[in-house]
Amino acid sequence: MKQRLFLVLALLAITASMAALLLLNRQSPAPALQLTLLDQRQLALQDLRGKVVLVNFWATSCSGCMAEMPDLTRIQNKYAAQGYQTVAIAMSYDQREFIDTYQARAQLPFLISHDVSGSAAEAFGGVSLTPTTFLIDKEGKILQKYVGTPDMQELENRIGKALRI
Repeated sequence: MKQRLFLVLALLAITASMAALLLLNRQSPAPALQLTLLDQRQLALQDLRGKVVLVNFWATSCSGCMAEMPDLTRIQNKYAAQGYQTVAIAMSYDQREFIDTYQARAQLPFLISHDVSGSAAEAFGGVSLTPTTFLIDKEGKILQKYVGTPDMQELENRIGKALRI
């Protein structure tokens, strides 16, 4: 009797684990988001459908963010012609003059927005830690979320796979 109970409980645990893995691996859609870019142009995230998109939440006060920017710049330049776009969203607590100064100095080659109201961070599930990055496929589904600086080689591999390179 105990053995049978153990087997039933083990089977239930395995089934629950498999269901949880399936739910975690299910791609969720990126939020419908309207951004104002630093140059005051409007961008709807949905306008980038058909491209692989990296949405990066960052701040000029974040050392990890500043450390990853050269890699994000390199990746943007490397894959832009294949249909890849980085969207860098500065956190609400960042100061606009710091963002502008960094952008001018670093000549970032991607779309940049300042999330003054915090609505973009909220739309992506309440982003509060930087850097936090989302890789989105051509259909607008979130492929991967990274909290902290991603392994750049692994990120590039995922981008290549999403672009089908």
